[in-house]
Amino acid sequence: MSSVTGRTSTRSRRRLTADVREALRDLNIQLSLLNRRFGVRVELKDVDWTCLDLINRHGPMSPTALARRAGLHPATMTGILDRLQKGGWIVRERDPDSTDRRAVTLHPVRERNSELFELFSGMNNRMDELCSRYSEAELEVIADFLQRTGVAGQESAQELAEGVRTSPSSPPDLIGPAR
Repeated sequence: MSSVTGRTSTRSRRRLTADVREALRDLNIQLSLLNRRFGVRVELKDVDWTCLDLINRHGPMSPTALARRAGLHPATMTGILDRLQKGGWIVRERDPDSTDRRAVTLHPVRERNSELFELFSGMNNRMDELCSRYSEAELEVIADFLQRTGVAGQESAQELAEGVRTSPSSPPDLIGPAR
């Protein structure tokens, strides 16, 4: 391969990588807007919805485990859990196996999930339509990319929480604000 072809290929790859980053930023904005509008409809703050989704997907769990998964300080959980319980989205049950009488386990109220599914039906239908346009092999690549992107986001959030800096060779604007 000639050096001109190599440079063109490198430039093209950089452009495509930048396009992917830009598309992820746009997706982040659109999903944030969707979640905020959803939250207004069911009277949940963004952080409440995040915690409810984690409890629905990974529960039952302790408040401490939820705080860890959500990246929140455990003291913050009290208000969130109070709102979720008051809204009828979760129940707190005493942990019969714990020697600590204060220990509780958080359980989702699954009967309420139909309300969530109804509100997200438009997006779910659009995703089904979108996915129907791809082959199984393409969907496997997309799913793999999204899962790896989720892991990259999780690792980056952990680094920020721990105060760890990324290497100087990492581009500073991978997903961050436009310059």
